[in-house]
Amino acid sequence: MQRAINIKNKRARFEYELMDQYTAGIVLTGTEIKSIRAGKASIAESFCSFSEHGELFIINMHIDEYSHGGYINHRTKGDRKLLLQRKELRKLLKQVQNVGLTIVPLQVFLTDKGLAKVRIALAKGKKIHDKRETIKDRDNKRQLERVKKGFKN
Repeated sequence: MQRAINIKNKRARFEYELMDQYTAGIVLTGTEIKSIRAGKASIAESFCSFSEHGELFIINMHIDEYSHGGYINHRTKGDRKLLLQRKELRKLLKQVQNVGLTIVPLQVFLTDKGLAKVRIALAKGKKIHDKRETIKDRDNKRQLERVKKGFKN
């Protein structure tokens, strides 16, 4: 049994206020999927964008070269096409163009069949005071857990 691959974008929840989430497939080559199965990928600096044909791409997704790839290896950073239903693509395109929202990747994971999927979200950028509030809430939660742990002993 293979281990679960779960590559997250931790920065996205801090930088953006997430709204709707979708699960999309990715178009990958052989060496790319092998590197993802080995856990050698990062979506920390990536974002999603529409092409002029209405297709959704993930930009700046970093997938390390496959160690046994030879001369047929893939590029480490590149645009990779995301697969969604046409209805979902239209809805996302309308939200991005009219409302001014952005699409950020949250997580890359493998299904039971071994297919790589990306969880993406419609997001709105947070203001500085919202980020400060998030930090304050996180610190308060951490302090509360310390106090609870002290009372258990």
